[in-house]
Amino acid sequence: MRASLTKRDASRVKTWQVGLLAVVLALVFGLGHPGASWGSSAYDPTSDPYSMQNVTVGDGAPDWWNAGFTGQGIGVALIDTGVTPVPGLGTPGKVINGPDLSFESQAPSLQYLDTNGHGTFMAGLIAGNEGQTGGYRGVAPDAGIVSLKVAVADGGADVSQVIAAIDWVVQHRNDNGMNIRVINLSYGTNSTQPYIVDPLAYAVEQAQKAGIVVVAAAGNSGYQRGASAQGLADPAYDPEIVAVGAADTMGTATPSDDQVASFSAVAASCSSDCRGPDLLAPGSHMQGLRVPGSYIDQTNPNAAVGDNYFRGSGTSEATAFVSGAVADLLQRYPNLTPDQVKEMLITSCDKLPSTNWKERGCGELDMSKLLSAPVAPDLTAKQYLNRWGVKALSNGTGSLEASRGSDHISMNGVVLRGEQDIFGMPFNSAAIAALEAAGQSWSGGMWDGSSWSGNSWSGSSWSGSSWSGSSWSGSGRSGSSWSTNAWTGSSWSGSSWSGSSWSGSSWSGSSWSSGSWLGASWGR
Repeated sequence: MRASLTKRDASRVKTWQVGLLAVVLALVFGLGHPGASWGSSAYDPTSDPYSMQNVTVGDGAPDWWNAGFTGQGIGVALIDTGVTPVPGLGTPGKVINGPDLSFESQAPSLQYLDTNGHGTFMAGLIAGNEGQTGGYRGVAPDAGIVSLKVAVADGGADVSQVIAAIDWVVQHRNDNGMNIRVINLSYGTNSTQPYIVDPLAYAVEQAQKAGIVVVAAAGNSGYQRGASAQGLADPAYDPEIVAVGAADTMGTATPSDDQVASFSAVAASCSSDCRGPDLLAPGSHMQGLRVPGSYIDQTNPNAAVGDNYFRGSGTSEATAFVSGAVADLLQRYPNLTPDQVKEMLITSCDKLPSTNWKERGCGELDMSKLLSAPVAPDLTAKQYLNRWGVKALSNGTGSLEASRGSDHISMNGVVLRGEQDIFGMPFNSAAIAALEAAGQSWSGGMWDGSSWSGNSWSGSSWSGSSWSGSSWSGSGRSGSSWSTNAWTGSSWSGSSWSGSSWSGSSWSGSSWSSGSWLGASWGR
C-alpha cells in the first residue's frame, strides 16, 4: 500500500488528459510482442532471482502444476483497475469482464481496459500464462479472471464502487459457468471504524458466507498506525477473511533467510484488539505483466523489465500470489469452505526468524507444505470472539464515510464525502446490509437506487449503461459529461491500492495500496 500517488490538482489531471489518446492507442495496439517470450531486450528470468519463474519454484507452485492442479475451472474475481489483454492474459476466455463501475465506463475507448496498470499486474500474478516453455506463469496459470473495474487511470475509486462490485460478484458468481470462488482485493482503506460495523467489511463477509474466499491486502507501512488505528487495512482487518502481508525472499530459493517486507503492515503498534496478517507471501520486487502506456508505466519508466514485464512490490502483489494458491487448492478440493481454505493456508507456513504473529501471522506461505496438508475440518460454525468473548461479525450498519478513511475522490473540485455514493444517492448502510444479506442489493443494473451498469451479458462482457444522473458534485447528467468530468476534476490521495513501489529492481518508497491500492512501489 505505499502512497506513491498524492492528491492531484486540476493542472496535473489536464497534463495526464493530454496524453490520454496515446495511452488508449498503447492499450489497444501496443500490447507487446506476442512472439517474444521475454521481450526484445532479452530479459532472462532464470538469472533474475525475483522473476515469477524463480519465485514460484522457491514457494513450491510447480509441485501443484506437476500434480495437475493449475486453477483450472476456478474463477477469481479481481476488483481492481481493470485488465488489458496483454500477452499472458490474451487467450480467449481467459479474462471475462464483469461490469465496469469506474468513471471510465462512460468512455467507450476505455471501458474495461486497465489504464492504470495495477489490475493487469495482479491478474498476471494470479493466472497469467504465456502458454510456452519458459514463458510467464502466474500461480494458477489455468484459472479464469473475472475483472470488475472500479478505478480510473490514477487509481481513483470510491469505497461505494468497491462495495457495489463485491455485491455483484456474490449475486453473479455462477453466471455462465464462471464458478467464482475467490475475490482478490489488493485494496484497502485506512478506516478507523471497527470492522464489526463497517459496510465494506460487511460486504466481504457476505461473499464469505456465499462460499467465496476473500483474499485482501494487509496494507503497507505507515498506513495503519496511531491511537485509533485498526492495525491492518479495511477490509483485511476483518478476521473472517484472509489477510495477506508481504515477504521479501531476499533473492534466494530457500525460506530460511526470508524477511517480512519493510513496507508490509503489521499490528505491532496498535491495541491488543488488532489482528496481524494471517500469513505472508512473496511481494517484493515481483515480475508482473506490463501495460505499455498505462499510468504506472508512464510515471515509473524504470520499472519496465524488457518489453512485456514490470517490477513491483507491495501487499497487493502478495495478495495476488495467495489468490492464485487458493485457486489451485480449490481445483483440488472443490468442496472446501472459505474457513477450511483459510485453516489450510495458515497451517502450511514457514515461520520467519525474529518475528512475531503481529508481523507475520503464521509465517510465509509454503505451497509444497500446502500440497501435502490434510483437509481441514469444516469450521463454518466457528465464531470469532473478541477479547470480551462476544461474537464479532460485522453488521454493516456503520458509516460509509468512515469506511473511506482518508482517501477521497473529487469532481470539479467537489470532494465526495458523507453518506452518499458516487451518484450522490444517500447510502443507508442498514438498508444496504439487509439487501446484501438477502442477496438482493443489485436488481438488474441498479444498485443503491441508481443505474450503475447494464443488466445482461454481451458476449464475454457484462453490458454497460450510460450514466444519466447527477454526481455528488451536481454535474454529470449524461454519459459523455460523466466521462469528461472524470478526467478534468478527479483527485485521489493514492493510498488505497496496496502496492508499495514500482521500479526496476526494489523499492524504498512509501505506499501503493496507492493509498488504497496496495502495491507499495513500482520499479526497484
